[in-house]
Amino acid sequence: MFAINHAATALVIKKVYGTVPMIWILISVQVMELLWVVLNFMGLERTTTDREVQYVGNIHLSEMPYSHSIVTMSGAAVISWLVLSQGFGWQNIGAAFGLGIASHLVLDLITHDRDIPIAPFIDGPKFGLGLYARLPVPAFFVEIGYGLLCWLIYGGSWLLLATILLFNLANLSMFFKTIPGIERTLAGKPRIITTVVFLQIVITLVLVGVLS
Repeated sequence: MFAINHAATALVIKKVYGTVPMIWILISVQVMELLWVVLNFMGLERTTTDREVQYVGNIHLSEMPYSHSIVTMSGAAVISWLVLSQGFGWQNIGAAFGLGIASHLVLDLITHDRDIPIAPFIDGPKFGLGLYARLPVPAFFVEIGYGLLCWLIYGGSWLLLATILLFNLANLSMFFKTIPGIERTLAGKPRIITTVVFLQIVITLVLVGVLS
């Protein structure tokens, strides 16, 4: 799922765990994606593209066994919960943080192509429902609808709603091949793709945090 809607997930978790500082929740929903950014820049994970990039399905998260495997993300969620709740005694923070990491895995399994491995070092099947690659137009409405739902559950301001909607609309060309956008310049440029994703993560987390 795109950065704005991972950030929007923090609103739902905050609604459940109202006493937990928002900063913890915001970090939790994107910590694995930030790890993905670091590992891509280090060359330990790899992003590739088709010869032309017309929509999100032409960008491939070819190797991400450490940041986005099912075992890694599930383990990170459980370990975070144990360390924060049992080790430090922060029960609600631990639960919210673990839930935030788990939410990232669930949302990516729904939207990603089959690029999520079971675990590092296991050469087995990869998972993902493939909405981006196979059904990009419905995927856009899933994205924007999900962001709207998160806002409704949280009961946020109109400015927060506008932010969620505008960032989703900014991704419109990534889902509609007939609409040209920044993606047309990204073919064969994995580092630029990683940088764009990083900037989206930071900007959307900050905006959702401030406006919530």
